[in-house]
Amino acid sequence: MSEHCIIIGASHAAAQLVSSLRQEGWEGKISLIGDEPNLPYHRPPLSKAFFVGEKTEDELLIRAADFYDKNNVDLLLGSRVTKIDRDAKKITLEDGAEISYTKLALTTGARVRKIPFTGRELAGVFYMRDLNDVKQTHKFTGPGKSAVIIGGGYIGLETAASLRKIGMNVIVIEAMERVLQRVTAPEVSAFYTRVHTEEGVDIRTQAGVDAIVGEKHVTGVRLADGTTVPADLVIIGVGVIPNVELAEEAGLTIDNGIAVNEFATTNDPDIVAAGDCTNHYNPIYDRKLRLESVQNATDQAKIAAKSICGKPEAYNALPWFWSDQYDLKLQIAGLSQGFDQVIIRGNSEQDRSFAAFYFSEGRFIAVDAINRPKEFMMSKRALTSGQTADPLKLADESIEIKDVFN
Repeated sequence: MSEHCIIIGASHAAAQLVSSLRQEGWEGKISLIGDEPNLPYHRPPLSKAFFVGEKTEDELLIRAADFYDKNNVDLLLGSRVTKIDRDAKKITLEDGAEISYTKLALTTGARVRKIPFTGRELAGVFYMRDLNDVKQTHKFTGPGKSAVIIGGGYIGLETAASLRKIGMNVIVIEAMERVLQRVTAPEVSAFYTRVHTEEGVDIRTQAGVDAIVGEKHVTGVRLADGTTVPADLVIIGVGVIPNVELAEEAGLTIDNGIAVNEFATTNDPDIVAAGDCTNHYNPIYDRKLRLESVQNATDQAKIAAKSICGKPEAYNALPWFWSDQYDLKLQIAGLSQGFDQVIIRGNSEQDRSFAAFYFSEGRFIAVDAINRPKEFMMSKRALTSGQTADPLKLADESIEIKDVFN
């Protein structure tokens, strides 16, 4: 049969994969299958610019519609794949149609983690994962209305900032001792708690949710201590789960995601995977990682395309992330998990600009840079090249950041 690459999942990774396949010289057919009816779009603005009406649907698109036409991509949007037959090298769609492939790419992403709260079916209760979720929330937002956000991670805090921007009353409910507890240092958690409080957000930590209350429409959230807080809108953001079921049923190796090697290839040499659904080895941190980031989805998709085109190249990218809240631009380089020392450059207790540098056993491993682009860029370069820094010099702002790393 003629060469045919099928991409399952219309995600960030999928959009990059299409582009990279053509750039790497793939002349065969490309089919892109996604269960949403939309072309691949940017997800980060869903909790920010799109949420408050600053971006349109068209502005969310990663590539314009004519890009797929120019690259001869067969789009099957609003379709779901139910089976992968590796022996016959074909996939089956929900309507029973079968399509053969020579190469297969899984960019299936992740879905929201759902918690069975009583009242979760009420109108006005949402998860913030896809475009349709956010479009539906608009009828429940507006100045003076009340929102309860369950989950004090980045999505929850970004959503809180967006809702305050349009004049809503916002309460954030977090079960752990502090917001962002799983991903950052206490100093950074305290900073975001302070800023959100200054902006009018009511943050309640170590608070459990008993039920979402209302008749047809949500009217409030009852907490574990018995108090009920009012709500016209409830947003639940408690993490995501990688979409691996299709791969698992096909006999691909699963290990907290679809296991891939350094070439983004699964245990089937004709199947690659990229993005939030994958688990890969990262040589910088010498361990396996499953990352939920645009950077990883994009960079890993480039590697997957090279593998499909017979030009294997090992994946060796530094993870980096960002979060926009109010006038704050947080840029994260590296992974801070396992840190045993944090160095603060700037005043995190009073200002809105500082950087937190993370060390583990004397090794520099990550930075959280808030309105500090120089610190972010220098740290990113240092982490990629294996450079380290003197913690005392990092804390001393009289020393230029470019003179700290060696």
